[in-house]
Amino acid sequence: MGAGISGFFFNNFGGVTCSSSNSSLTNLGDLPESCVALVLRNLDPPEICKLAGLNRAFRGASWADFVWESKLPSNYQSLIDKFPNNFPSNLSKRDIYSRLCRLNSFDDGTKKVWLDKSTGGICLSISSSGLAITGIDDRRYWSRIPTDESRFHSVAYLQQIWWFEVDGEVDFPFPVGTYSLLFRLQLGQIFKRFGRRVCNPEHIHGWDIKPVRFQLSTSDGQQAISQCFLDGPGKWVHYHVGDFVVENPNKPVKIKFSMTQIDCTHTKGGLCVDSVIVCPSEFKERLKRF
Repeated sequence: MGAGISGFFFNNFGGVTCSSSNSSLTNLGDLPESCVALVLRNLDPPEICKLAGLNRAFRGASWADFVWESKLPSNYQSLIDKFPNNFPSNLSKRDIYSRLCRLNSFDDGTKKVWLDKSTGGICLSISSSGLAITGIDDRRYWSRIPTDESRFHSVAYLQQIWWFEVDGEVDFPFPVGTYSLLFRLQLGQIFKRFGRRVCNPEHIHGWDIKPVRFQLSTSDGQQAISQCFLDGPGKWVHYHVGDFVVENPNKPVKIKFSMTQIDCTHTKGGLCVDSVIVCPSEFKERLKRF
């Protein structure tokens, strides 16, 4: 590993030479910590953490505040202000980054936000308990099901209903960028049989007759509408609602969104509603594949 890392540095940064008469490449352990920090600043967080184990200079440089401040969102102070109990005032920038990568909850635990460890992109998830679901309190139609397949540990399960409507909103200081909003849904109820994951399709019906309509709007006037049929029984699917752009990271963006199928000529049922996810748009295809 040492030879590979050494080759990486000398091939990409032109090598480092001694000032002695017998000029030769220095050992990685001889590099000044400040020089190492300048190199680490150009790497991704996982690479920084991996290189921190090489020697003392790399380990020390990997804690430099200016290295990690370059990885944090530009408005990271606005983010940590939402979670004062999670971020004491004396934290280093590396610790702030690390804690932002955890699931930080707000609004009574119905919403969670975190940084993607590799890219530093902000992701936000809203549980089914944080959504306004028509008929959710009527046990003839809906029930709450515990599951380890949700980061919120439960989902809303629809047995049957005529009027299907799910609404939600979130007000959050997103960093500058383009974001996608997606619903995480599954047809069929999942249970375990002899340790195996099994889908019960008993209540699945009505989703192939008319498409579901998705909408979003933002406080600065952006809108998106999409529609599709629900399919893929037994699989969690991320249904893309639309995208929006954030240009001012210092002003929270309020997003309103909905999912409806209100054609009352037929009933529909057998659907698990887990959450709504907001993430950088480059993550969209990754989510849709898994």
